[in-house]
Amino acid sequence: MKLELTPTKVFGDLLRIRAERPLVHHLTNWVTIYDCAQITRSTGGLPVMAHAVEESGDMTKISKALVINIGTLTKEFIKASIEAGKRANEMNIPVILDAVGAGATPFRTLSAQNIIEEVNVSVLKGNGGEIATLAGAVAEVRGVESVNVEGDPKKHAEDLARELETTVAITGEVDIVTDGSRLARIMNGHELMGKVVGTGCMSASVIGTFAAVNDDPFNAAAGGLSAYGIAGEIAAKETTRPMEFKNRLMDTMSDLKEEDLASMKVILSN
Repeated sequence: MKLELTPTKVFGDLLRIRAERPLVHHLTNWVTIYDCAQITRSTGGLPVMAHAVEESGDMTKISKALVINIGTLTKEFIKASIEAGKRANEMNIPVILDAVGAGATPFRTLSAQNIIEEVNVSVLKGNGGEIATLAGAVAEVRGVESVNVEGDPKKHAEDLARELETTVAITGEVDIVTDGSRLARIMNGHELMGKVVGTGCMSASVIGTFAAVNDDPFNAAAGGLSAYGIAGEIAAKETTRPMEFKNRLMDTMSDLKEEDLASMKVILSN
C-alpha cells in the first residue's frame, strides 16, 4: 500500500466521513465515554456504545468500525469485546484496540493480550509504555501513564506490528504509526492535550472514524491523528484553560477545513 498522507487525502477522508456519517461502535472507558462519543460526532461519524455481551456483536454487525478501549475493565467487558471483535472480523469491519494501562497490572496486560489473540486487530493503539509492554519490553506504566520505557519506542512498535501483522500507533508528544514496513512520525498537537482527561481515548475514536471510510489502517490511523493534532493546535490558540480547550477541541474538529490541514507536520518513510 502507498504512503498517502497528504492534506488533500486526509481532507478527502474527512469529507467522506461527513457525507456518509459512519456508525462507529465503541466498547470503551466509562471515564471518557461521553468524550469518545462527542469526538466521533464532531469528526462526522455516529457513535454508539453497546457494552452488553447480549448485543455487542449485533451492534457491531451494523457498524462501520469497532473501537475497544480497556480503560475500565471487567471480565464481562472482555467477553463482550471479544464477541464484538469476532463479529467485526467476520464482517470485515476494522477493529481499533486502545490498550489503556497495559503494563500497569497483570489483569490489564493479560486482557489486552487475550483480545489480540482472539481478534484480528486493525490498529493497536497505546502510549509508549503500553506498546512496549505488549511488545515484550520492560516498561513502567503508572495507572494509564507511561513513566519509563527501555529501548526504542519506534522499534517496539515496528516489531509488534510485524509480529501481529497489524498497524501500531504510539501516541505522545510525537505520534508514531507503523505497519512494520511504513512509518509515520506525526508532530502535530499541543501540550494542552496532555492536560485534559480523555484526549488519548478520544484519539482512538478519531482513528476508528477514519478507519470506517479508509480501508488502509495505516493511512486511517496516521490521517486521523494528524487531523486531531491540528485541531488541538487550533483550539489552543484561543485558550490556555484545560476545560475550555477541551470544548474548543471538539468544536474545531467539527469545522476542520482543507487549508487547516496544510499545517500537517509528518515525516514518512518505508
